Amino acid sequence: LQKILILLQVTLSVVVGKTLMILFPNAMKRYILKMGEKSRMNRNPKFSYENWGPTFFSFKYLQFVLKVKWKRLEDEAYEGHPAPNTPVVTLGGEVCHLLDFMKDNRPLILNFGSCT
Repeated sequence: LQKILILLQVTLSVVVGKTLMILFPNAMKRYILKMGEKSRMNRNPKFSYENWGPTFFSFKYLQFVLKVKWKRLEDEAYEGHPAPNTPVVTLGGEVCHLLDFMKDNRPLILNFGSCT
């Protein structure tokens, strides 16, 4: 049921967005560029609006958003409940699941960092 509701919501937003892009292209360009400012997409001088702006509200955009939102349904975590068994990728490129790293009754500790 949740997936159907998400499908309806995302499809409606794509149809409305695509319609607005056709009817008001300049206003939608300003809106999409403003969204790009929030995500810092437009700070890269080699990555212009013409590269990514027209892809908004396309069929591929619809597919991508649905895939992400449906995947997140499985990743909800609540205090006091079991952790979600989300997919992870090892440094060797192997896809496995988070709980595959559990050993007996020992706690699993996750350490997040950055190598920049």
